[in-house]
Amino acid sequence: MDDARRMDAQAWQGVDWVGLAHALPTPFYAYSAPALRARVARLQAAFSPRPTLIAYAVKANGNLGLLRLLAEAGLGADIVSAGELARARAAGIPGERIVFSGVGKTAEEMRQGLEAGVRRFNVESREELEVLDGVARAMGRIADVALRINPDIDAGTHGKISTGRAGNKFGIDLPEARRLFSERATWRALRIDGLHMHIGSQITDEVPLRRAAHSMVDFAREIRALGASVRSLDFGGGLGVPYREGQATVPVEHHAALIRGALAAFDPHFDGDCIIEPGRWLVAEAGVLVTRVLRVKRGADREFLILDAAMNDLMRPALYDAWHDIVPLVSGRPMASYDVVGPVCETGDTFATARDLPACRAGDLVAILGAGAYGASMASTYNSRPLVAEVLVDGPHHALLRRAQSIEALLAQDEGETVWAVSPRATVRRA
Repeated sequence: MDDARRMDAQAWQGVDWVGLAHALPTPFYAYSAPALRARVARLQAAFSPRPTLIAYAVKANGNLGLLRLLAEAGLGADIVSAGELARARAAGIPGERIVFSGVGKTAEEMRQGLEAGVRRFNVESREELEVLDGVARAMGRIADVALRINPDIDAGTHGKISTGRAGNKFGIDLPEARRLFSERATWRALRIDGLHMHIGSQITDEVPLRRAAHSMVDFAREIRALGASVRSLDFGGGLGVPYREGQATVPVEHHAALIRGALAAFDPHFDGDCIIEPGRWLVAEAGVLVTRVLRVKRGADREFLILDAAMNDLMRPALYDAWHDIVPLVSGRPMASYDVVGPVCETGDTFATARDLPACRAGDLVAILGAGAYGASMASTYNSRPLVAEVLVDGPHHALLRRAQSIEALLAQDEGETVWAVSPRATVRRA
């Protein structure tokens, strides 16, 4: 398979793609256990010996089998919903290794987080503090809180995944965060003694990461001087990966070094929590979407390579115009140029345009690389296309992590008959 040299040989060594594609319906996601273990080990080594909670961002890929592998390696979880909390707990991640982020937590989600004993809530507004305080007081609990600050730093990434600029919905500006710390005694059921920041995703430049880290510790130094306790510093995630062959990224060792430098600038003897929230960096390159060529359609001025995978299976190209390397699993073919598309009824259902690939025929297998993050987790059933299977591979061995959804299971989610009922009247409370 000539073009397969672009796939990590160690990660996928010994995998029988043809055999897998006979065992599973295409398309399907495959995740490399060796690649996942290697990423975890590298990340842990980069931050050693400084104790650091590595809270994996579950939104990147919440498959239970994958989460169990990360949990067994000692990782925690960064969650943004009750569903992700349930996934993390089902995978064996204890509450004390879970941080609860997100701009729109409901009171019920806060209650579930307190019941699970999450390590910390990353709070994003005064209004959220008030709701959390009320929930915690009703339960007789004390919630540990970090304020997520918005440092107004452009991460240099795609606008839809930038989260640290003043115009974004995320975080609290520094003047408001300063006021909230000065009023922290107002919320009797909250222990507000941490800071959190996250400026975006798929960051490939070290400069904004360094600026954001030092902005947070500068603010931590300021509020400590005003008498506030700082027991937790959460540096977020966002480290990018090379989706395109040869793309420059920030080595995780450099990222760890800049965080250590920021901590030293704040307090060389800081013994509180240091937390990071990697997601994409851990799982993106450990996953591929395996698909099959349906046909080659010859247009007036181009050829379309039509796959059985579509935008509902992998949204990133349609949503962000994102590049993914595409590898036909074939040998000895001349090169050809294709627009690589899926069967969904949208022009946006396009994985690549004018991409030079080995010539393909109907039935050939194709791997879309870098699909381990924000692939299966963002998938939908648009066009009534069922969710695809997910499999973990380790050399010649594989373990099914999620079965392909059947059309029967897809239809079973709808009510078979229309049964009318009278909606209950809401109770109007008067002041």
